[in-house]
Amino acid sequence: MSRYISFRDFDWLLFIFVLMICGLGVMEIRSATSHTKFAGAHIRQIYWIVGGIIGMFLVSLVNYQKLLDRVHWLYIGAIVSLMSVMLFGQKYLGARRWIKMPGGAHFQPSEWVKLILILAVAKYFADLHQRDLTWPDFMKAGAIVLVPMLMVLRQPDLGTGLTYLPIAIIGLFLGGVRFKQAAIVTIAAALLLPLAWHALKPYQRDRLTSFMHPEADSQGSGYQVNQSLIAVGSGGIWGNSEGSQTHLAFLPVPQTDFIFAAFAEEHGFVGALAVMLLYFIVLMRLTQNAQTAPDRAGTFVVMGVVAVLSFHILVNVGMVVGFMPVTGIPLPLMSYGGSSVLFMFLALGIVMNVRMRRFVN
Repeated sequence: MSRYISFRDFDWLLFIFVLMICGLGVMEIRSATSHTKFAGAHIRQIYWIVGGIIGMFLVSLVNYQKLLDRVHWLYIGAIVSLMSVMLFGQKYLGARRWIKMPGGAHFQPSEWVKLILILAVAKYFADLHQRDLTWPDFMKAGAIVLVPMLMVLRQPDLGTGLTYLPIAIIGLFLGGVRFKQAAIVTIAAALLLPLAWHALKPYQRDRLTSFMHPEADSQGSGYQVNQSLIAVGSGGIWGNSEGSQTHLAFLPVPQTDFIFAAFAEEHGFVGALAVMLLYFIVLMRLTQNAQTAPDRAGTFVVMGVVAVLSFHILVNVGMVVGFMPVTGIPLPLMSYGGSSVLFMFLALGIVMNVRMRRFVN
């Protein structure tokens, strides 16, 4: 076995499919924003993608095991960054989620915290040697994710906060959670739902209920879902190049949360199916990399990325077609947004990192 890593072991096929999704995203952002105040957003998206690719290659060169050994410092840094948002963050539309960077750019720390949590959960479970989890193990693992999650929910950012849950769930599942433990926690969570409901902001409650009957308030809380359903339906089989819902600004934020609706309107069922096929291939390649990881920690890291990516796709596409509430979760690699793009490429860099060390002593 070679002692040195080689880019021959880089998953180039996965990289190609990721770039295909990014390319479709840039194309749709350009189309959706060409006659709006966001015109030119696709150029900025390309810059973020290029920056993300550079970051991915750099991260792939740093031994992930060294990152895991120092993850406690990274976790402390994540908590400090979330506290900085609470104290100094920019407030926009009633939420304090961003830190203004030099040059006018805005950074959303809650996005990169996902990557830290993936590493932290992987390190925690990799260091456990027993087959089944004890209750103290269960509670400690939950606390690792719960602390930053509560801080993000306080911003408030329900969508991003919810994306932390899959990291905990996949870690517990692979870590050996017992059926009895899972059942007790599920029942306890169900009993606490009324308290969580009352803790939500009024607009968050509206979002969580309006998707079931968007026609009941078509000009208010149900407006986004209604316009999204119209856009998807008007695309038909092959798409509608005019894209009236998108181009006439009926569809809200078509370059971010509802980019899949805009794409489905312009490219139809066939185009939407092609995008979902690309995501499926990416998820399968990631899962294959998890199966061939050189150690237990590597498997946990890659499956953490799979869990977050799957959750994003499921919720965003479900939101667009009216099966999920509107929570502001972007579609990975396609939706406009620097923080989201950078997180995804850095996460892929960690995956490549694990893959490239399969044959290293």
